[in-house]
Amino acid sequence: MDKKLEKYLKDYEAHCKRIRQATTVNINETPQEKHKRIKELEKDYIKWFEYYFPNYAKKPCAWFHKRMANLIIKYKIINLLGEIYRSGAKSVHLGMGIPLFLYFTKDLFYMLLIGQTDPKSKKLIGKIQAQLQNNQRLTNDYGRRFKYGDWTNGDFTTTDGVKFKAMSIGQSPRGESEEENRPDYILIDDADTKRRCKNDQLSREAYEWVWEDLRGTFDEGGERQRFIVANNNFHRNTIINQLKKEFKKLIKQAKEFGDEIEHFIISVPAVKNLKTFEPNWPEKTTAKYWQKKYRNTPYRSFMREYMHKHIVEGVIFKNEMILYKKRLQFRQYDGLVVYGDLSYKDKGDFKAMMFMGKHKREYHILKVFNRQSSRALCAEWLYNLYEDWKLGKYNIKYFIEGLFAMDEFVNDFDAEGDKRGYHIPVEADKRSKTDKTDRIESMTGHYNRKSIFIDEALKDDPDTMLYLEHLLAFEKGSGTPDDSPDAQHGAISKLNAVTFVEQFETIITPRKEEINRNPNRF
Repeated sequence: MDKKLEKYLKDYEAHCKRIRQATTVNINETPQEKHKRIKELEKDYIKWFEYYFPNYAKKPCAWFHKRMANLIIKYKIINLLGEIYRSGAKSVHLGMGIPLFLYFTKDLFYMLLIGQTDPKSKKLIGKIQAQLQNNQRLTNDYGRRFKYGDWTNGDFTTTDGVKFKAMSIGQSPRGESEEENRPDYILIDDADTKRRCKNDQLSREAYEWVWEDLRGTFDEGGERQRFIVANNNFHRNTIINQLKKEFKKLIKQAKEFGDEIEHFIISVPAVKNLKTFEPNWPEKTTAKYWQKKYRNTPYRSFMREYMHKHIVEGVIFKNEMILYKKRLQFRQYDGLVVYGDLSYKDKGDFKAMMFMGKHKREYHILKVFNRQSSRALCAEWLYNLYEDWKLGKYNIKYFIEGLFAMDEFVNDFDAEGDKRGYHIPVEADKRSKTDKTDRIESMTGHYNRKSIFIDEALKDDPDTMLYLEHLLAFEKGSGTPDDSPDAQHGAISKLNAVTFVEQFETIITPRKEEINRNPNRF
């Protein structure tokens, strides 16, 4: 037996055992009490789910679980995208809870589940088989329904003739039917792969397969056509993202023509924003949990998996551009600059400061501050750096982007200076600037020429690592924080100005000498 299949079977048996243990029943309940209880549960999917699947319902269901269930139960013809963050229980509800609810309430007759690969799709459909075979509460209330078939083959049937089948994306579903029935509940569950998403042609072919081949298996004119897609939207080429664009057009079109809406998009990131980290499923996780998760996860990964943001590493700045070398002694640099790109908002946005030095044609990143923090903490960091590295001994220019170097922020710096009995001479950079995206992109020339280096001592520095996450993820429209790359650009510009003045002395030629050399000049 294949080792992977053997592992699946062992896991399946353990899963079935947990189901049996979790779904105990009240043997003293009268038939009348049972009938009344079942009817009450069937009025509310969430209550129904939490009663019959206690091993899944360890935490109360979220608002979006209820929203998706209500839509799918209400509309027999529906196209729904469940754009739900990773670990948001989308598969549990869309791939097990809701279809079983429809089945037991006689509103589902043929479920077709599409997975990323054949084994994965069969494993997903196996969740339903496991419940039909081992859930004592379902058996006690609805009778034994499982008839024949094997989830390892991805195909089984119930005693009343309802079929559940799994397929992988790309397999031919044309003509898929069971006697007179065609699929009436089609679910695409986590079917995308990163490799396919990187290939535009393969991604387009997958999308066309879904739209034409797969959806074509519905019975045209049939009274039940539930088409569901469950995935987190991690790339612009995912099936769910391509469908999302089309759904938006169809929703707009339906409104213009006064048609009933049949397309729905339920989009749920893990948290409502990256300032408060308020969770969309507070019954399961807290803001504190997501703040820690955010800190301990690469920025681009967090945004793709939990926030539906399409951040592709290395679109403009690539990994091979990132170079390290040991920094020089400060006195060896032609120029030294600290540049800050800050925010009026106290803790909402990122604050970034970049300490850089220039030596001949090279630009060295010597220290980075890149955090969602208060301005006061940023000022404290700079003063600590000034003292710890004895920067007072060197000719260093300190700048803050002019717009943010006004009263409120300067007060924070002055307040920190007042505590310490001296003040760092921070200047406002009030130059008129080009578009922020354009000026950050302009740094690619320096990177391509391999003239930017990071001090190798900063390889494991959290602020520097986050700066690199932001730099590599930077792309127009990506929503990636760009404060640290912009601070870097500001530092480079000021270094060029400082070293130009210091490196090129003004040469004065006496007027008499000039006349002798060129008598016709005057």
